[in-house]
Amino acid sequence: MAQINPSILSADFARLADEAEAVRGSDWLHVDVMDNHFVPNLTLGIPVVESLARATDIPLDCHLMIEDPDRWAPQYVEAGAGSITFHVEAAAAPVRLAREIRAKGARASMALKPGTPIEPYEDLLPELDMLLIMTVEPGFGGQAFLDIMLPKIRRTRELIAKHDLELWLQVDGGVSAATIERCAEAGADVFVAGSAVYGAEDPAQAVRNLRELADKASVEAWWACEH
Repeated sequence: MAQINPSILSADFARLADEAEAVRGSDWLHVDVMDNHFVPNLTLGIPVVESLARATDIPLDCHLMIEDPDRWAPQYVEAGAGSITFHVEAAAAPVRLAREIRAKGARASMALKPGTPIEPYEDLLPELDMLLIMTVEPGFGGQAFLDIMLPKIRRTRELIAKHDLELWLQVDGGVSAATIERCAEAGADVFVAGSAVYGAEDPAQAVRNLRELADKASVEAWWACEH
């Protein structure tokens, strides 16, 4: 079954506990952490993650768009995150970092910017629990989905199948009712959605609708049929 992770980047930051409750039934809450260095935007940090972890029982999926994730990522696990995504472009020692995140009890995930190819990192995949393919340039919500990322999603799914890995494949950026089926068909099974959820009249229903679309597209997808 597809997993839908609403991004609180599109939520009302003054009402985060209420906004988490509004998407009850989601698989994870996607928390975008930006430091105004790795990306040109500044969002929230460890204290907010700690507070949010106390305010909701939906597990937190923290996407670290920051410099020096080797130093900071373990602290987000301690703050209460259940999944930590670091950018390979920023990590000094991605394998060591993934192992440290796992050792602390969280899922380890690695993100790739649109211009970063997956092929050089094939040997790293067994060290991960999830891989994130960015379908927009990281830094801001509300961007248009980049269709040119679909072949990259497909190639990544092929590598996952090649090594017979239980690896989630997440997409983030411009995911909506208009794009989620194409992502699922290409091989994604975890979907970050911001404005498509929090911009809806009923965010919880939007989550259900997106999951239904993704599940339907996945059933007959090439990668599902091969299993």
